[in-house]
Amino acid sequence: MGCPRIHGELLKLGIEVSQATVSMYMTRSRRPPSQSWCTFLKNHASETIALDFFTVPTATFRILFVLVVLSHDRRQILHVNVTAHPTAVWTARQLVEACGPEHTPRYLLRDRDCIYGDQFSRQANALSIREVVTAPRSPWQNAYVERVIGSIRRECLDHVIVLSERQVKRVLSEYTEYYNRIRTHLSLDKDAPETRECKTPDEGHVVRFPRVGGLHHEYSRLAA
Repeated sequence: MGCPRIHGELLKLGIEVSQATVSMYMTRSRRPPSQSWCTFLKNHASETIALDFFTVPTATFRILFVLVVLSHDRRQILHVNVTAHPTAVWTARQLVEACGPEHTPRYLLRDRDCIYGDQFSRQANALSIREVVTAPRSPWQNAYVERVIGSIRRECLDHVIVLSERQVKRVLSEYTEYYNRIRTHLSLDKDAPETRECKTPDEGHVVRFPRVGGLHHEYSRLAA
């Protein structure tokens, strides 16, 4: 409710006061001293990657840890790997594998998991990457990679009986290829992270190709 409306309500209550007085005593919201978190993510999307772990139980009651590295710019999965025993050294090595010469980001967004130790931070510094750490218990601050993890669960791992680490690596490799090359995204104007060519009707009939063991399909056109 703005100053004119508050002034009007006071007049209807028989309280004679000027609008300037009402304005003087109104509480004004304080603007943040810097850009908001959402603005930061939007402004630096082209130079930001995010990473996070999630767990996968196997049929033999083992727990596997999956690391996902995501580029904010095109929502592209840069790297996925699986291990039963995550360490700071192993995680630092995954960062090197994800950030090749053609893709060295400026910012790395992560949570406060203790797995990111000194070894990991030294590796990020060696790559000239600045770590941006989210607030405690605030997964929404790393929303893009959290959303990808949710998609991986709902569209892939929830439909698979996990038997071994090797199997999970193979399935996630197939899903990553599908996610990057084929799956369309609302945030990319219905395009895939790796821009997907549009097929016109004169290029042939619509055909489908199974992907990720038949969980998903690629639709394209093929000349007769």
